[in-house]
Amino acid sequence: MKFADMVYTGGDAKGFIQDGEVKVNGEVCTQRGKKLRVGDVVSFNGDDFIVVAE
Repeated sequence: MKFADMVYTGGDAKGFIQDGEVKVNGEVCTQRGKKLRVGDVVSFNGDDFIVVAE
C-alpha cells in the first residue's frame, strides 16, 4: 500500500489492514505481507487498484 502511495507509512497500512479496511479481489484481507499477483484488485478507501506487471 505504501509503494502505491495509498498510505504515508507502513504503520498506517498495518492499522488499516488489521481493522479490515482493505479488500483483495472483493474479500476483506487482514493478512499483512500478502502476496499479490498481476490482475488482483485491491480496494481501499473507496478506490480500486489493479496490480499490473512492472
